[in-house]
Amino acid sequence: MFNRQCQADNRESTHPMRENDTSPIRPADIAVALVLLTRLPIPALPDTAFARQARAVWAFPVAGAVVGALAALVAGLALTAGLGPMLAAGLALAAQVLLTGAMHEDGLADAADGLWGGQTPERRLEIMKDSRIGSYGVLALILGMGLRWAALAAAITAFGVWVLPALGALSRAGLPAMMAALPRARPGGLSDSVGQPPQAAAALAAGLGLACALPVLGLVPALAAALAVWGVARLARARIGGQTGDILGAAQQMAELAALLTLAALA
Repeated sequence: MFNRQCQADNRESTHPMRENDTSPIRPADIAVALVLLTRLPIPALPDTAFARQARAVWAFPVAGAVVGALAALVAGLALTAGLGPMLAAGLALAAQVLLTGAMHEDGLADAADGLWGGQTPERRLEIMKDSRIGSYGVLALILGMGLRWAALAAAITAFGVWVLPALGALSRAGLPAMMAALPRARPGGLSDSVGQPPQAAAALAAGLGLACALPVLGLVPALAAALAVWGVARLARARIGGQTGDILGAAQQMAELAALLTLAALA
């Protein structure tokens, strides 16, 4: 879910850590969110910026909107070139995969393998940590990408390419709430290293996501995305006792898919 290598590359050891920074919002939080959730070439950030990772999650919807806006540009260029909505949607999805390093898709595959492939919470977490992909993960990727592709083509045809930044923000808006509400299931994992966000940061992320999504997508797709995140959270709590970075990635994918399918139904 989180781009740990990119995060490490962006740190500057010459800046002291400030663990007691309790400011609700800092401009650098947006850069931190982009480092954690994308492969965009962000300029090097001081350690003080990463010391408040848990508070910076309010900017997750901003990072999602940036990814979506760049994907919308790709889709718009494809449509201008006469490629049609289906190819435009496929290119937009490819752009998102490149921009994020496929971390959300990777989380979906690992979560599918672990949640359905083990008999105990410990075994499920062990499977999720394994870099190899199993049949559940393969099927999750095929079905997830195929359904997103078809639904996005329908959504672009009916509502235009600017559904993409709205979807990007909305699908990441509920992740901080999941991080705040569920315990970390794997000590030392990537989600655990970010920490538990304060409720204010989670609420701000949800508000930003809705502010971006409602004017473009409407209420029903937003409710569908929220229901998807809630469902993944309930399943993760029951199967592994909490959340991990893979669970967060799966939640993002399912939220985006739920919103897209709702848009396709409304088209």
